[in-house]
Amino acid sequence: MQKRQLGNSNLEVSAIGLGCMGMSFSYGPPKDIQEMTALLGAAVDRGVTFFDTAEVYGPLLNEELVGEALAPFRGQVVIATKFGFDISPNSDPRGMKGSPGLNSRPEHIKQAVEGSLKRLKVETIDLLYQHRVDPNVPIEDVAGAVKELIDEGKVKHFGLSEAGVQTIRRAHAVQPVTALQSEYSLWWRKPEAEVIPTLEELGIGFVPYSPLGKGFLTGKIDENATFDSSDFRSTLPRFTPEALKANQALIDLLGSIAQRKQATPAQIALAWLLAQKPWIVPIPGTTKLHRLDENIGAVSVELTPDNLRDIDDAASKIMVQGARYPEKLEQMTGR
Repeated sequence: MQKRQLGNSNLEVSAIGLGCMGMSFSYGPPKDIQEMTALLGAAVDRGVTFFDTAEVYGPLLNEELVGEALAPFRGQVVIATKFGFDISPNSDPRGMKGSPGLNSRPEHIKQAVEGSLKRLKVETIDLLYQHRVDPNVPIEDVAGAVKELIDEGKVKHFGLSEAGVQTIRRAHAVQPVTALQSEYSLWWRKPEAEVIPTLEELGIGFVPYSPLGKGFLTGKIDENATFDSSDFRSTLPRFTPEALKANQALIDLLGSIAQRKQATPAQIALAWLLAQKPWIVPIPGTTKLHRLDENIGAVSVELTPDNLRDIDDAASKIMVQGARYPEKLEQMTGR
């Protein structure tokens, strides 16, 4: 597996990481722990060294799973986790009922980190992201709290997720930001306008989540797809039958290039991301070994400048239908 460096930091990770959220959260009921442990081990065997989790996934369950499964590989892997939600019995991590439950107060960050260290079974968190920007806490205070944790040896690198460019700049001035994790793919290209140029200027790595459009860009989801109420996609405007039908043109485009390259649509979507910048590291999630192998295979897919131009030309003519999140969740991004 090829390696990449996240921005100007000394943090080197596999060119494709593994998003672990779906093993415990958001995509139906939590999956079988033994099966997921085996999958995490298989990822390490195949050269994946970058694993993404968060306190809120489960809540807590995903960090426990990742910590236990990756314990035999300490020193070989980089584990990223996140703070920023109020996890209490009555809170709703998704912010769908009432309060979004954001909390990035410095004392809360420190509490969250103590819990994450225990669940991940580590002495230091490799990469700690603020999960969503908290409008009630100045980002300087957040960066300052993480800086103290870095000085104490409890955290190595600081990251932000779905932050706007002014927030990134302000945070970076207090404690250098190693990586931004935000949604980016062929069907969500908003980061190209302001975020990616800012990251390039400041030397910050980019970790796209949902690089396969929450499964859509695999080509396996059409307008007849149905999602259980425990599947987060059942709430997303982009996954209504009308939107899925309208957005099929993007799959047709990926499919035609995939045929030429003897690859799959998912591999083309990931290879496209890898070709954008050398400091971009996508983290597709999966719970299946064959999908893990397919995703890793994207590293070997070579897209020429002509291929990339063809993709851009064709994609620019496709108007993606449907908002990516319900309004309440979209308001928590880009701050």
